Amino acid sequence: MFTVFKGSMSFLFQIPSFKKPLNQRPLPGDLAIWIFILAELGVFSIFFISYAFVRMNNLEMFTEGYAHLNRVAGTINTLALITSSYFVVRGVIAIKEDKTQACVFWIRLALLAALVYVGVKGWEYSEAFGAGYTLHTNTFYMFYYLLTFFHFAHVILGMVILWCVAQKAKRGEYSAEDHAGVESGASYWHMVDLLWIVLFPLVYVMH
Repeated sequence: MFTVFKGSMSFLFQIPSFKKPLNQRPLPGDLAIWIFILAELGVFSIFFISYAFVRMNNLEMFTEGYAHLNRVAGTINTLALITSSYFVVRGVIAIKEDKTQACVFWIRLALLAALVYVGVKGWEYSEAFGAGYTLHTNTFYMFYYLLTFFHFAHVILGMVILWCVAQKAKRGEYSAEDHAGVESGASYWHMVDLLWIVLFPLVYVMH
């Protein structure tokens, strides 16, 4: 009986093992891309905090600036980036299933959705400049152009990365066993999407 009791107590107080398999990575993609992503998030955080602080002290100017922004264009761009991220997710799933051609297909669709963002954003800039709103108009437009163009530059870089991923996948350089490059590109693209999801309500919606 003592032996049974001892065995029961041993089971109750057994410390579970949290060891991960040796081949399991804590983060998708390469470590280098995550260091880069964290650095970029830090820079954008400083921009966002600065914007919020200046806005609190210039509510009238910022409220007037909001009125001239095209929220329809902003909404279209939000949908375009979210859709693009979904396509990237499908591409990652495809390569994990060793479906190389499907991966290429989904990444290319992601690039097409990203082109919608680029086209709409370019049109939006053209409209704003045509109406006489420039970087030097006031503090609101200074922040608007700095934030959105800085993000725009990251979208372009993300598209270059996705294009390179698609090209490498097309050449058969990725597989179900080796697809860290696809995950790295996807991780960067999701960061770009996440930043816009924060930027859009901050600049276009919140009054």
